[in-house]
Amino acid sequence: MITARFLGPRAVWLALGLLGLAVLVPVLNLALAPSHPLHVPDHLVPLLGKYLAYALLALSLDLVWGYVGILSLGHGAFFALGAYAMGMYLMRQIGARGVYGNPELPDFMVFLNYRELPWFWHGFDQFWFAALMVVLVPGLLAFLFGYFAFRSRVTGVYLSIITQALTYALLLAFFRNDMGFGGNNGLTDFKEILGFPIQAASTRAGLFAATALALAGGVLVAAAVTRSRLGALMVAVRDAEGRTRFLGWRAEHVKLFAFTLSAMMAGVAGALYVPQVGIVNPGEFAPLNSIEVVVWTAVGGRATILGPVLGAVLVNGGKSYFTAAAPDAWLFILGGLFVFVTLFLPRGIVGTFDHGWRALGERRRAARVEKGVAAGPADAAANPAE
Repeated sequence: MITARFLGPRAVWLALGLLGLAVLVPVLNLALAPSHPLHVPDHLVPLLGKYLAYALLALSLDLVWGYVGILSLGHGAFFALGAYAMGMYLMRQIGARGVYGNPELPDFMVFLNYRELPWFWHGFDQFWFAALMVVLVPGLLAFLFGYFAFRSRVTGVYLSIITQALTYALLLAFFRNDMGFGGNNGLTDFKEILGFPIQAASTRAGLFAATALALAGGVLVAAAVTRSRLGALMVAVRDAEGRTRFLGWRAEHVKLFAFTLSAMMAGVAGALYVPQVGIVNPGEFAPLNSIEVVVWTAVGGRATILGPVLGAVLVNGGKSYFTAAAPDAWLFILGGLFVFVTLFLPRGIVGTFDHGWRALGERRRAARVEKGVAAGPADAAANPAE
């Protein structure tokens, strides 16, 4: 009861549902025979895990777009940086099992005639160091970018364009072979994670469970922040930044906190994404990817916690289906969905439901009040002594 009061019942139930999913899917995959009707196929487990990683990315965007009003068109950059950090760890785990058999250098470095491991690859043979970089690198980039952007009071469409320019600049940089990240081929051919074979069904089930748990943690963190006094201040900055400044609050500090926290969540999403799909390349920085995250969040509903999670799962599930059923029409379907939501569901699925539910509750309360007022004179006549 106390948890639901401070975090909100919806966030608590969503987190509990994700915890249940973290147990249910691995059990249905590993404990049941393939012939069983409830068996979850091996190929479906990493696909569902990818959806949940995308949901965490959409939730991170909602934290800044839905609650602070910052439309970031470059959140894919933070996702990709977290993915590369985890990919570097996975590459270091290959060791001498690579094509060229070099125990120190990844295959692409041997192919490009690297003589020694670049300095920024050192430490990624340890999981704890890679996990630290997963949140530290995106968080540091977001902090530096946000510090200068918010301090200069860049807002609106100008800020959105700058964030898109940021991810495009990183896309071009990571395509270069001399950057030391595999060039256009990226990082792939992973063998194991934490000593477990990455292609094993049990490992994939464990990665799915870890992703579900991370998403549950992200939901609780987002709910705790947005329902706190800081969350109220974030909404105040979103709705009336000038008035918030007039009252003495430093709006740029609020934006910077939300933007940095959001980038760190996106980095975690990217780190969970890589071992389940088996590759990360500069295409993850593509501006179109960041725009798709905006679509997921808009479809589900901004500033709702549940909305981005639902939108990411629904849109990506539809993408998996329609890219196979109608590959030439998928982009038109995605664009049509965004136009439909913009015109007819401007609050998104969850936001529209919430608005309708509140409107229905207000009508019911108004009807009860009106009924009570109408019944008042009759009751007074029937009970003159009162």
